[in-house]
Amino acid sequence: MNRGRAGSIAWLALVALALPPPAEAARFWRWKDGQGTTIYGDRPPADPAADARSGTFRRPPGDPVVLHVRDRGSHYEITAFNSAPGPVQVQLDLARADNVRPVPALPASQVVPAGGSVVVARIYPVDPRLPNAFEANMLQLPGDPRARPLDFEYRVPFDYGRVRVDQGFGGRFSHSDAQNFYAIDFALPEGTPVLAARGGTVMQVESDFQRAGLDREHYGGRANFIRILHEDGSMALYAHLKPEGVEVRVGQQVRQGQRIALSGNTGYSTAPHLHFAVQANGGMRLEAIPFRMFGALGELKFAREDPAPPR
Repeated sequence: MNRGRAGSIAWLALVALALPPPAEAARFWRWKDGQGTTIYGDRPPADPAADARSGTFRRPPGDPVVLHVRDRGSHYEITAFNSAPGPVQVQLDLARADNVRPVPALPASQVVPAGGSVVVARIYPVDPRLPNAFEANMLQLPGDPRARPLDFEYRVPFDYGRVRVDQGFGGRFSHSDAQNFYAIDFALPEGTPVLAARGGTVMQVESDFQRAGLDREHYGGRANFIRILHEDGSMALYAHLKPEGVEVRVGQQVRQGQRIALSGNTGYSTAPHLHFAVQANGGMRLEAIPFRMFGALGELKFAREDPAPPR
């Protein structure tokens, strides 16, 4: 039986400022100038006499939102910059707060528009006469929780014909969580052309993952996939694609029925298949939503194994 999981495929990624260096870490330096103003830079100061201290922040590949910290004299300003072609919600928190007061109180979330930036927080010293330090953690998730998905007639995401559904709504193998409850696993031979079930903007792609298996620690949430943002703010996920099988790029506009990829067997999967779901941002939480899908003979009726999605 072909079944798989793609629920954790999202930008639910942690970005940390001033933490010990993890993989894919970038380095920054902090020092004071002649007037005592703290300076941040991506290179050490030219003056060798400056007392520069370095730190790192994690910037995982593919994450569209990065944090910038600016010293405004009276406070530090933390800004989130989004390079994605769609909105991304971020949540900021402080892992360390020595003699500082964040405004607003943290944790706090903001929606960063496509290609835009938002000041997420300002960090003020409690006592300016004393040293201060902080560490900021950020989570990011695609989509805008204010979006209201509309009823839409999705087409089957491959050429019409007979196909087996190996796991439907509420499937106990891997469709029991909120991100996957309303997902469908279509049993497709590897290399089958995948078509856009609905038009939209390509928001995220992954095509370099090579392996498949049932070890959750190694393969859970890992797969080649495409995420397409629709005009109503919902997002379609096409997962377990063939290595190098993605045929679209981030930011590309695609139309319904357009070829976008080749099906495969990557990530947490037992055999070749296409995992399809429509998701929405429920507030720093991806949630699969019900959808209607049509083929050559009309609307498809998917069986539901569990009675209701998780809360």
